[in-house]
Amino acid sequence: MSLFAGPLDRLIDELKRLPGIGQKSAQRIAFHIERSSLEETRRLAQAILDAKDKIRLCSQCNNLTEQDPCAFCADPRRDHSVICVVEAPYNVAGIERTHEFHGVYHVLHGALSPIEGIGPENLKLKNLIERLKKGTVKEVIAATNPNTEGEATAVYLSKLLKPLGVKVTRIAMGIPVGSEIEFADEVTLLKAMEGRREI
Repeated sequence: MSLFAGPLDRLIDELKRLPGIGQKSAQRIAFHIERSSLEETRRLAQAILDAKDKIRLCSQCNNLTEQDPCAFCADPRRDHSVICVVEAPYNVAGIERTHEFHGVYHVLHGALSPIEGIGPENLKLKNLIERLKKGTVKEVIAATNPNTEGEATAVYLSKLLKPLGVKVTRIAMGIPVGSEIEFADEVTLLKAMEGRREI
């Protein structure tokens, strides 16, 4: 016998499918939705449907967008000679929050992971190569995650793109701001030493 009414049970089950949402979180969200007004619930449902119906990939950079090309690719004020390659669309938001990068992006929608069966053919690389063949790109920044898959992807990008005559760089990694050296592991310290710069 279920503890909740059928529709509420189904809502909890669907919410549990979302990443990071367990049983208790799903129940809290479901009860919040149940307590909300019908208008608030309709707005939420419509926002979910709009995200699925109206969002597509930019034909140039693979970022999520409502318009094609996306706002970054269409902006003439951005430096189109520098492309920052990221694994996922939400990585773009993180870099944009720095207010320091003024180039354009390329979203791979994944990282190399032989264990999970993800090879180069599973990444969005074709239109990156097409962009580079135009000859206007001077630098590609590999801003993949600082883990095994991200490192493998960055190395692969370097080997793939350097023969096309473009400079390939990697974002610096190391000790996070606000932490202490004594708590950093050897790999983090090594990356911090390798990424040092003159001050």
